[in-house]
Order: sequence, then structure tokens, then C-alpha cells
Amino acid sequence: MTLSPRLLKGGIVQMDPDSGRVLRVIALQYNPDSLTRTLQVQATGETGDRSQALRLKGAAIETIKLEAEIDATEFLDDPASSPTAVAVGIHPQLAALEELVHPRADDLQANDALANAGVLEVLPLEAPLALFVWSKQRVVPVRVTDVSVTEEAFDVALNPIRARVSLGLRALSIDDLAFGTKGAELFMAAAKQREGLARRKPPAVQAEGMRARRER
Repeated sequence: MTLSPRLLKGGIVQMDPDSGRVLRVIALQYNPDSLTRTLQVQATGETGDRSQALRLKGAAIETIKLEAEIDATEFLDDPASSPTAVAVGIHPQLAALEELVHPRADDLQANDALANAGVLEVLPLEAPLALFVWSKQRVVPVRVTDVSVTEEAFDVALNPIRARVSLGLRALSIDDLAFGTKGAELFMAAAKQREGLARRKPPAVQAEGMRARRER
């Protein structure tokens, strides 16, 4: 009997930025068929100074776009084992994603209490550190820049039971995270992982194909 390889789920992990304690794991129900990554170079040579043409100011600015599907219909086929899906559809999954871009209500109330108490400087609320996980080779700290939800089907109580979610992410680098923090540590680990992959030899078939093209 042939066993299928275990399918890994991509998703977002939230952790405490100081201790590194995992706060929440948001796994995608279905892995998207594709994702779009854009890397924008940070160069100093744009000033026209020839001596600066090859210098880089920092890590490239990387943005990631992906679209995921959430569908409760497979759970509704067995109501006894999925009471949450029967009661509220996919509201919990959507709420977890929306919380990535909302401050917690308790934090808002705490800041309001500080302001009412006369505190002169109330710091902006700090969100948990988010990691985009897409295989063992790609674990990067990110900021969620936008969440777009298209709800496509509803139950009789108007709970959404199927939706498409578009996520926009911006990778965080040492330009955003101070050295010595958990986020910077994870960025450096991802950078070293990328450099190690770049040093690996390409498949022999590709090398032979390149040699054949050169001979022609």
C-alpha cells in the first residue's frame, strides 16, 4: 500500500514579541495554489552617485499576497461532530484573521483609562509578533497589511459558511525590528536559511539543459 505524504498546512503564528511564547496558530484550511511575492531593492545608487551604485541600504522590502478559501460545508455534513460550524458557520475563522489587524478591546480600554488618568504619553498598542509559515524553509516575521473577505454562501441564520480571504503581508526585517529581539532573531534565521538554499547545487537536469543551450 502506498502512503501519501503528510500535507503541511501553511498559516500564521502569533507569538509574544518578548518571550517568544506562541499565542495562537491560524492554519489555513486549504493551502492556496499560488502566492505572489514581490521584493523591492533598497539601493543607494538611485542618487546618481556612481560610487554608490552597488551599495544596498538594507534588506529588500518583501510583500506577500495570497488568497485562501474557508468552507464549512464539509463540517455541516456531520453536525454532531461540528457543533460550532452548525451554530455560527465560519465566523470563528474569519474573526481570527480579522484580529490580526485589530487591537484587543481590553487594550483599547486600558489605554483610554491611562488617558483619562492624565498620562501625558500613551504609547500605541503593540500587536503580537506574526510569523508567516510556508514550509520549514520559509518562516518569516510579517506585518499583516490588509485582509479582504468575500463571503460567498450563508446558512439560514445568515452565518457565512464559505468565503475567500485575500491576505496582504509585509515581511519585517532588521530595519523594522531591533537586534536582540525575537523578531530580529527570526528574520536573521530566515536570511541564513535563504543564503543556504542559494548555495545548494541545482538539479543535474537543469545543469545539463543549460550546457546544451550554451553548446547550441
